[in-house]
Amino acid sequence: MDSTNVPSKGFTVDYYVGQHESRRSLPVTLEALRQAKECNYDMLTTPITTPLFHSRVLALLSNHLAALKDRGGDDTVPLTLANLSPPDTPLTPGEVIGQLIGYGSQWIDLSSPDPVVYKISRQVLELEVSYAAFCGLGNVVIPGPKLQYGSAHGEGLAQYAHAVQEALALSDYTHILIQLPMMYRPDQDSENDSGSLSPFTRLQYIEEGTKPKVDFLGSWDAWNIVRTHSPFRGIFHPFTLNPDGIPNPLPRDHQSLIHRYTHLRTPPWILLCDVGPIPGLHEPEPKAPRADGGIDATASNHATTLPTPAEAVHLVQQQEQQQRNSETLEDPTAHLTCIRSLLQKIAPHTIDPFYQDYLQGPLQPLTHNLDSTTYQIFENDAIKYNLYEQAIGKALTDWVQRGQSGSGTSGHIVVAVVGAGRGPLVTRALRASKAAGVKIDLWAVEKNPNAFVLLQRHNETSWQGQVHLVQSDMRNWRGPYHQPHEQQQRPSSAHQQAYYSIDILISELLGSFADNELSPECLDGVTSLLNPSHGISIPESYTSYLTPIAAPGLHTDILARTPSDATAPNTPHVVKLHAINYLSTTTSPEDPPEAREKPVVLAAWSFTHPRRSQHGSSKENKHNERLTRLTFPTVHRGACHGLAGYFEAVLYDDVELSTHPLNMASKSKDMESWFPIYFPLKIPMYIPDNSLLAVTMRRMTDNRKVWYEWMVESFLQLANEDSGKRESKRPQARKIRLGCSEVSSSKERGCMM
Repeated sequence: MDSTNVPSKGFTVDYYVGQHESRRSLPVTLEALRQAKECNYDMLTTPITTPLFHSRVLALLSNHLAALKDRGGDDTVPLTLANLSPPDTPLTPGEVIGQLIGYGSQWIDLSSPDPVVYKISRQVLELEVSYAAFCGLGNVVIPGPKLQYGSAHGEGLAQYAHAVQEALALSDYTHILIQLPMMYRPDQDSENDSGSLSPFTRLQYIEEGTKPKVDFLGSWDAWNIVRTHSPFRGIFHPFTLNPDGIPNPLPRDHQSLIHRYTHLRTPPWILLCDVGPIPGLHEPEPKAPRADGGIDATASNHATTLPTPAEAVHLVQQQEQQQRNSETLEDPTAHLTCIRSLLQKIAPHTIDPFYQDYLQGPLQPLTHNLDSTTYQIFENDAIKYNLYEQAIGKALTDWVQRGQSGSGTSGHIVVAVVGAGRGPLVTRALRASKAAGVKIDLWAVEKNPNAFVLLQRHNETSWQGQVHLVQSDMRNWRGPYHQPHEQQQRPSSAHQQAYYSIDILISELLGSFADNELSPECLDGVTSLLNPSHGISIPESYTSYLTPIAAPGLHTDILARTPSDATAPNTPHVVKLHAINYLSTTTSPEDPPEAREKPVVLAAWSFTHPRRSQHGSSKENKHNERLTRLTFPTVHRGACHGLAGYFEAVLYDDVELSTHPLNMASKSKDMESWFPIYFPLKIPMYIPDNSLLAVTMRRMTDNRKVWYEWMVESFLQLANEDSGKRESKRPQARKIRLGCSEVSSSKERGCMM
């Protein structure tokens, strides 16, 4: 079972599509908004400052640099930009503000190595954000860092992060959206922004011979460095794809890039790209500009040929007569039609009550009694209980076919459900017995006194008294018993009870990592009651699995919890993973670009029941300790925020449960009882391209509690080496250690025995 401390109601996902004109300089009026609504836009962008302000900044910077040159280049001379005046901005507070997104000046350079360019860019940013916040704008788009400065861009990203952090402090309610290209191209910075401040960067601050290259993940790399320098609050990171210069058709590498970005589930990603034709939609005549899946020689100005909302309304009015005459109607906003069509196909639109990426603390099943609501949630998972019923039926049938006699009275097969809760497995055992035509002697053991009341009621009303009920911790239970007739009315003669073995032991003690809710320890205490020659445990075995993931949202959530809960960074959390990326994946070269990469998920350890050998058993529970060291190959760079944990369990024979992301659909499709478990790292670890991640994890235990300890190391592989497998003791190729996380330990919040 897993914790269920989540809100009970879902929420609906709403999508908003706005229109942006890069050359808009006039104030946005109510009439402009009305026209935008008629064209099916939800909002518009607005510049925060005017071209006049831009000219004023350029003149100020040019004069200042000329003066510095005359003085010998003394950069300590202050450069101060005057406050905004009415001619500098088209914005004013009013009723239209709530439907606008502010667009900051794209010509500033907050990552320039030239301190003068950086300082005036920062002043422009702060003036614009401050005034936008005053007017009531909730969101402001600012340009991302420039990446053309070679090795100097490391410092530039740090100062960019500092500038944005300072801008955020100007308002508690305005969010900053950082605009980055989906794929960085060296010529992009120089061709996109006319009037940019970047060319003012003086030569002494630029490295000679700097020749930046095309980097598919350069934008992500820049964003990761920026967010690492400062834990921003309320920041989105839009990615835009500029299609200029992309050949037709798109090369395989670029198709793979687009596919990779569209499957990045770390929200919110905003993709602005040429979406191509949408099957099933009416396509306009060729003379109208439209997305056709390729880029031709005339496409460089594609963005500027799209009509404004006012022009679109006018075009629609002009074409109404053509529509009445059955002529083909051109769609003046074909790009918007495509986007709306895509959004309609996104499902589901409603997030289920178990919120995605909602961190839940671990249960303490042996020290806390669950409430009825928690039991009810898990009992709703029919898939799990159907599989249990199937496993019980198979076990009963096999028992009879082997000609084995049961351990109970009259040779009946003795079945015990331990940790019975409110009785769902008891009901399924009775059903399986009836379906198989095999009589059983059924016992149900439950420590929760509140749940035991319901078990008694079920036995009276639903089970017709067929079940022997025992209120006890399973580890203290002495087993099924037969009391002689003459002693049945004398409770004081309990010591004369005749105990017998259990033939089939049934439990549902598994957690998200299989053993994290102490199934091994619980079953250790009752396994001795099993028939020593042919007793069956359901489940008979279970295996825990791990894979490294990038989960910035979960990391941010844990950081927010840490001031009030110091154990949060060391606590494994149960969570329905959504906004994550697998860092170690495999693909086949023959796979098409749309084929999703498959995560590498490796087995950590297993437990088997009954554990026939008692060698190594101790009161300190040392025999249930485990250690694993796993190696994961990575192809693409990323940031490791922690480990995702899953499990698989063999109930009986070929009946299995699985939360393994690659096997769940084939073994227990649509099962909902368990979410994955997340083992966080205190500090995210940067992973370069083509590296190895080594994960070390221990299951630790004493005579009081069970806890986990984990760490992650990254290596650069210098020669061929078998990876993706459990590390062996044989000699391996040389590796260079790149980094190592702290050892995390959940001992303080370990599961109490």
